[in-house]
Parts: sequence; C-alpha cells; structure tokens
Amino acid sequence: MPLYYYRENVGGMVELLAAMNDVGVTQFVYSSSAAVYGTPSANPIYEDAQLAPDSPYGETKVVGEWLSRNAGLADGVSWVALRYFNVAGAASDDLGDNSINNLIPMVFRALALGERPQIFGDDYPTADGTCIRDYIHVADLADAHVVAAARCESSRSAEIFNVGRGVGSSVREVMDTIGSVIGRDVEPEVVARRVGDPPASTAATDRIEKALGWRATHDLRAMVASAWSAWQAFPPN
Repeated sequence: MPLYYYRENVGGMVELLAAMNDVGVTQFVYSSSAAVYGTPSANPIYEDAQLAPDSPYGETKVVGEWLSRNAGLADGVSWVALRYFNVAGAASDDLGDNSINNLIPMVFRALALGERPQIFGDDYPTADGTCIRDYIHVADLADAHVVAAARCESSRSAEIFNVGRGVGSSVREVMDTIGSVIGRDVEPEVVARRVGDPPASTAATDRIEKALGWRATHDLRAMVASAWSAWQAFPPN
C-alpha cells in the first residue's frame, strides 16, 4: 500500500506537472489533506503547524505540496493547496460515499448487515472518550475549490488553506446523529484503538475565511442526512 500511494500521489503529480508544462497550463488547485499534520500538538490546527505525517498517504501529500511550491518557483505556476479535513455527505443521491474506510458509510453498512458499528477506542482524552474529527460537507468542499481556482486566476498564488468547519465532532456524536436521522438507535461496539489515530483533529479556518471569503455552511446533521438519502437511493451491493 505505501508504494501505491507514492506511485499515484507523487508519480501522478509529477506527470501532471510535466503535462501542464508541455501545454502551457499555469494554474491549478492541489488536493492536499489534514493527514500532513499527523497527530497535532494542539487544536485547532493552523496551516503553519509542524508537518509530521504518520502515514504513507500523509507523506505523499506533503511531497505534493513541495512539488506545487517548486512548480511555482521554477515555472511561474499559480497554485493553491487545500488541506481537506474529513469529507462527508453527498451533493446528490447519485454521488454517495460508499467507502468502508469512512465513518458514516461504515455505520450504514454495519446496520444494513445487522451488525453493531465499531468504535475504535473510547478512552481518548476527549469529552466522551472517542476521537474527534472536523467533518466537512462535500458540497462545501466543492465551493472551496471554486474560490481557490478564482484566486489562481486573479493573482499569482502560492497558498495553502485548511478546509474544514472549525468544529469537532466525536465518533459517538456522529453515531448519535446517524441514529437521529434514520430514526433508530445505534448501539456501537467498542473495540481496541487503531494505531496512529490522533485523539482530535480540527481545522483553524481563519486563513481561508479572510483570504477567500469562504466558510462551510452545512452542519453535521446535513451531512448525515444527505449521505443517508444517497445510501437509500443507491444502496451498495
């Protein structure tokens, strides 16, 4: 798996930048990730926080930011990197998230199979003992790309922005919200922690709000409701 991430995210980025150079494309928005921060020393996380990725995926996203910066310095490319936090929800029913690695569809799948969804550890130093993440609706993320692209067009840009709500939600809060939306109790099974899961990760959004005038507009319930609507419309096999 590490080689896969390096091949796709680093090798693919090199190929993209080379192709851009060949045809004279001078602007792009890079999809980075909060994974570049690893386990943060403090929350919320600002863009100038230390980069300490603790996964191969996060490492490749750091390299992608380096490549973006160097393309700007060497070739005059205007770029913006967006560090996604936890993307959730669906912009339409035919664009649902069925990934078994993401919390909300993972819960839906477990319930559909008559199983108890799992919580990986409930002894973290948080209010309810479960991990806290900053969830961002995919439609808000799309809007962030639009304003980032406009930034690249209007000026010579070399900027990095967090993309989140600036609000943390715990795993248990997400499951409670799912239960409220679907109208049934969600009784999770607590299992051992996963290696590398930080207790909390929330975005500082001051920079993108001030520079681009962007702010997320969807709350957690809207994310869950849209994801549930998509799941019901197109249930995975």
